[in-house]
Amino acid sequence: MSDSLNSPAAPSAPGDPVRPVRAKGEPRFPDGPKADPAGSHFERRIRSFQPRRSRVTAGQADALQRLWPKWGLDIDGQRVIDLAELFGNDRPVVLEIGFGMGEATARMAAGDPDTNILAVDVHTPGQGNLLGLADRDGLTNIRVGNGDAIILLREMLRPDSLDGLRVYFPDPWPKKRHHKRRLIQPEFLTLAATRLKPGALLHCATDWEPYAEQMLDVLTAHPDFANTQPDGGFAPRPEFRPLTRFEGQGLDKGHVVNDLLFRRVPHRQDG
Repeated sequence: MSDSLNSPAAPSAPGDPVRPVRAKGEPRFPDGPKADPAGSHFERRIRSFQPRRSRVTAGQADALQRLWPKWGLDIDGQRVIDLAELFGNDRPVVLEIGFGMGEATARMAAGDPDTNILAVDVHTPGQGNLLGLADRDGLTNIRVGNGDAIILLREMLRPDSLDGLRVYFPDPWPKKRHHKRRLIQPEFLTLAATRLKPGALLHCATDWEPYAEQMLDVLTAHPDFANTQPDGGFAPRPEFRPLTRFEGQGLDKGHVVNDLLFRRVPHRQDG
């Protein structure tokens, strides 16, 4: 799909909406998410995500323009966030990394209005879609982050500031040479543990069984997390995680979805 709005607009019929013409180099959404919020401020590293380009609908574009200044956050790594200020209250905050089109996030926010959700992704249509769902349903407990969740955790969140972390259906990077790109690795867990309060829930879900096994091994071996399941295995899908359309289609095809529920253990005492 071409992303350019530089070509001359086709003649429109009376009553048709006027399509804006964007000059070369002008941002797609002047009041919306930046294309690369962190820029070159931080060292290059192996990333666990791959930005996707796809069509932004008129409704998503409208939501990005209207709601990003109020509910959006560009992850630039240049400041530490006051989460109470970001949400306008001091309720518990859960970080969700990778929310797709946002339907499950919106349903979880509606089902638990006393918990704030900071949902992070790099997919512009999904960001617009989630903002639109939040606006439609009056969900004031959602904020949408744009950019690299590692930079958010490392540079912009205070220690012990999160009450939970959700990573649902991350890219499995199935080829062996790409396994180093998987998000759930020991170094990521060590970073996440510094931002999670003791007792906070880390919830992962994946439909890629080899990745599920790796997640279980890595989480079980990490000293800052403890499995909530007495048998040390996978957990049943909790009621608060909605069954998404994508997940349902996979289950119909015989895919196996595994949930992992681990708690942040109490801080270890030195000496």
